[in-house]
Amino acid sequence: MALVAAAFAVWTGLGNAGESCAGLDTALRNNLNFIAAQRAAPDAQSEARIANRQAVVDLIQQRRGTAGCTANVVADPVAPAPAQPAEPAPATTAPAAKPPTGDQPENGEVVCNGSTVTFFNEAAAPGASSGTFPVGTRLRVTNLDNNRSTTVEVTGPSGSCVLLNNAAYEQVREPGKNLIRRAVIERVG
Repeated sequence: MALVAAAFAVWTGLGNAGESCAGLDTALRNNLNFIAAQRAAPDAQSEARIANRQAVVDLIQQRRGTAGCTANVVADPVAPAPAQPAEPAPATTAPAAKPPTGDQPENGEVVCNGSTVTFFNEAAAPGASSGTFPVGTRLRVTNLDNNRSTTVEVTGPSGSCVLLNNAAYEQVREPGKNLIRRAVIERVG
């Protein structure tokens, strides 16, 4: 019976933690590609973005180790990049971002244009994680479907522009929905 369970885990790509190595490998490659693109065409925020993404990479590597993932995952070769590489995002009707006027984005600047927003399970005061902004950054997230908003501080890294924790998500969500497809995310500090 143990042989059957081990064969099933190998066949499905699951390690001992029940996580998909293929999914973890994809997440790792995506984050490594983002870091490589930032290094290839750096801007004033690249260092902070790379630091945040490196923290995400470290967490993914820990999860890969626990799951028994062994593939050698590396970034894809970097093609010539535009002046400011950005994460791909789904199309939305959110307002266009204002261009920054200096090295730092203005307070109230719309950021992560087109990003959807979801949540992560954390029992804490309203907060967020981000793969784009450093810890301590304050963001205002508005759900355009119900016009509710919340202002949160980034408390840790993630693989998304912004993930709200449970308390923050409850402030802006629509009942029964676990994804905000039409959101405006603004940097407010």
